[in-house]
Amino acid sequence: MVRVRFAPSPTGFLHVGGARTALFNYLFAKRFKGIFVLRIEDTDIARSERIFEKNLMDSLRWLGIDWDEGPDVGGAYGPYRQSERLQIYKEYAEKLVSENKAYKVYAYPEEIERLREELLSKNLPPHYTREMFERFATKERIREYEEKGLQPVIYFSMPRKTIVHNDLIKGQVVFSEGSVGDFVLLRSNGMPTYNFACVVDDMLMKITHVIRGDDHLPNTVKQLALYEAFGVEPPQIGHVSMILGPDGKKLSKRHGATSVEEFRARGYLPEAVVNYLALLGWSPPDAQEIMSMDEMIEKFSIDRVSKNPAIFDPGKLKWMNGHYIRKSTVQRIVELLIPYIEARKWTYKNRDWLERVLLSVRDRLHTLEEFTELADFFFVRPEVIVEVDEQVRQGLLECALRLERNGELSKEQLVAVFREVVKQLKLNAKDFYMALRKALTGKNEGPELVDIVTILGALETASRIKKALGVE
Repeated sequence: MVRVRFAPSPTGFLHVGGARTALFNYLFAKRFKGIFVLRIEDTDIARSERIFEKNLMDSLRWLGIDWDEGPDVGGAYGPYRQSERLQIYKEYAEKLVSENKAYKVYAYPEEIERLREELLSKNLPPHYTREMFERFATKERIREYEEKGLQPVIYFSMPRKTIVHNDLIKGQVVFSEGSVGDFVLLRSNGMPTYNFACVVDDMLMKITHVIRGDDHLPNTVKQLALYEAFGVEPPQIGHVSMILGPDGKKLSKRHGATSVEEFRARGYLPEAVVNYLALLGWSPPDAQEIMSMDEMIEKFSIDRVSKNPAIFDPGKLKWMNGHYIRKSTVQRIVELLIPYIEARKWTYKNRDWLERVLLSVRDRLHTLEEFTELADFFFVRPEVIVEVDEQVRQGLLECALRLERNGELSKEQLVAVFREVVKQLKLNAKDFYMALRKALTGKNEGPELVDIVTILGALETASRIKKALGVE
């Protein structure tokens, strides 16, 4: 059975690159009716926080990505937080030491740093070997460590040979002999290094496939060597190319929003974000762009994941989000808009009224956040004075008086009032309606004027006209 995992570190918000990695793993698992595991890699004690773990989980579930095994749902191969697996790492590190595939180092940090400087001074890469550390493993030093209650660092003996990796996405990758030196498995504080914990976890959790970002490609040589040392067949591994900004540079804050949380706050719908992320580096065989999660699962395959970096296009994501806003029910979008409205302390009549406001601007809406810009005048009277010629001014006043006199009118009756005044006073229709729009909204463009008047109602429309003309 296919078993994949997404293993984030809870040190910040969920970056779109991480979200895409999670999505590709999820689609792959579901495509083959496999298991999707969530593992929290929280051994960076200084930066890992439970609040970030919660945010990561919330963001994944908001996207529609759920897991079969994980820290909150359990599973047969837990615990699923690395901080709760320290004894396991210690046992496996000691196993490699007992088999002479790893060794304990009794050098102090400053001594290791001097070794590094010595290698660099000779124009050699800072690759350590067992022989370099042997001189520190004296009886006196070992006793000193024991008396001080210090734990030696455990290093892995990296085999000196060429290692070939057949990547699911990038094809054959060759790591030449000597490309890396011996490396740390277990630190003196008992914390495992990334590469060691990753291999132990994937091995014990029976992970069959690893799909991850290509920033992890250099780690692969170390991990393959560890699998060999344990006598275990490694999972099949594929490295997805990074996501670049529109300028061709690595996606970062300078390009705008980069985390799932930010896109959610700005009013993007989860189905739009997921749909767009799926297309960053993967293309379905039929070139379809708008897809549901079920459709993506049905079509997903690793062999259609590109080797080339994906370009993040904010404009296309906005377009796609606008599509999903229009595709969603009005009731759902109104429910999602209410927090934006309440955050600005705007008041509204009722849900039906909000639905009418939404329908008036929905065709121009790309994000929920934009609603507050496009529809603000429905909630707050614009501070505007309309300067028009005397004829248009008289026409606007006459409309205001008729609306006040007749009270609330139907859509057809409201339209009739304006048309009659324009016809009777022989007004320039374009000038009149432009002035009316300005008086009601404070803007030169926006929703259909008839919709604005209908939603505001006769009395509010009359009041705004008079205020804009300075007679109220």
